[in-house]
Amino acid sequence: MNVQQDSVAAVNALTARWVKTCSGGSVVMAGAGAWPLLAHLASAAEGPGRAELQEAVGMDAATASQAARAVLSIMDGSTAIRSALGLWSRPDLPLHPAWIATLPEGMYGELTSDPAADQLRLDAWAKEQTGGIIPAMPLQLTDRVLLVLAMALTVRTTWLRPFTDGIDLFGYGPWAGREIHVLRRSTRILDRARVADTPAGPLTMLRVMGTGGIDVHLVLGDESMKPGHVLTAGIDVLAGRHPTTPAGLLRAGSPGPGMTVRRVRDHTPDDALNVTVPRFTITSTHDLLDLPEVFGLATVTDVTRGHFPGISTQPLAVTQARQDAVATFQATGFEAAAITALGAVAGAIAPPPPYRVRHIDLDFSHPFGFLTVDRRSHLILTAGWVAEPSP
Repeated sequence: MNVQQDSVAAVNALTARWVKTCSGGSVVMAGAGAWPLLAHLASAAEGPGRAELQEAVGMDAATASQAARAVLSIMDGSTAIRSALGLWSRPDLPLHPAWIATLPEGMYGELTSDPAADQLRLDAWAKEQTGGIIPAMPLQLTDRVLLVLAMALTVRTTWLRPFTDGIDLFGYGPWAGREIHVLRRSTRILDRARVADTPAGPLTMLRVMGTGGIDVHLVLGDESMKPGHVLTAGIDVLAGRHPTTPAGLLRAGSPGPGMTVRRVRDHTPDDALNVTVPRFTITSTHDLLDLPEVFGLATVTDVTRGHFPGISTQPLAVTQARQDAVATFQATGFEAAAITALGAVAGAIAPPPPYRVRHIDLDFSHPFGFLTVDRRSHLILTAGWVAEPSP
């Protein structure tokens, strides 16, 4: 394996640990937006803090900065991904040139003695880098803050084949009887869907392909499965750790959650995959310090001593680590519709349709997960859980 492959595996492992903590509410998280920061911190840390951060990033701290650059290069290689790192420090904080050299060029700025003015500048940076999706920096600046290290990550893609937008009244599942905005699509490419056999239980997975080399995988488990189990099993499926059966090879019946395979008569000779999924918008705020076992930030929050001699000769400790994230799944693009009506007169009884084909219906009618993946590198950019569809 090369540096890029090792880095992708490490980022995805962090994401897998993070999604295990999902409690059941709607949530979106970007492990790929946190991992490079942790890698740069690990490279500059010492003692127990270095060991914890090294375990969190899943590789030797000595090579973590190089791996972070490899992750950023993957993002730079896609027209659908925009990423940026930002570093701001007080002018009286001496920074080691060797550590700054490991960071991307042109990302350095200064903090002043006016936290309110600095907050406005950093908020403007967050808004600009995310195209207005995230309007402010999740950190709160005070006169005690000496250094800020931040990363912005934005993913925008247009479906290669758009959905149609509509209203549905589910007849079963926890959303039964509710009017829900849904997206529908029918395709003759059956293998966009598959059923996986995992230790957590059967999963139904749908791959939705977008421009810029982005795939969004929707992951549906049995209603009894916990969100963390569904998402971690889905990550394992994408990594090839569990066997899957493409929808085109499935027998009639209910082979997976939300899926029905049936034989019907049709006027066209091709099988069809019919998908119904709620559209959704999710906004989340995460305090990474609440999960020190995931992010390796337990020891380095001890303010009685310094932990990052590789950054500065002045002792430094982490006091804030937060992430704001937003995800929207909708029928992207423009679509026009027309109704053509013909006058009919009585005639002979029409013969039945000549072809007997399979129709595979896939309904996401109860909570499900999603994984946003860079198609070429298999880097998982965001992950989340849809507990409630958009109204």
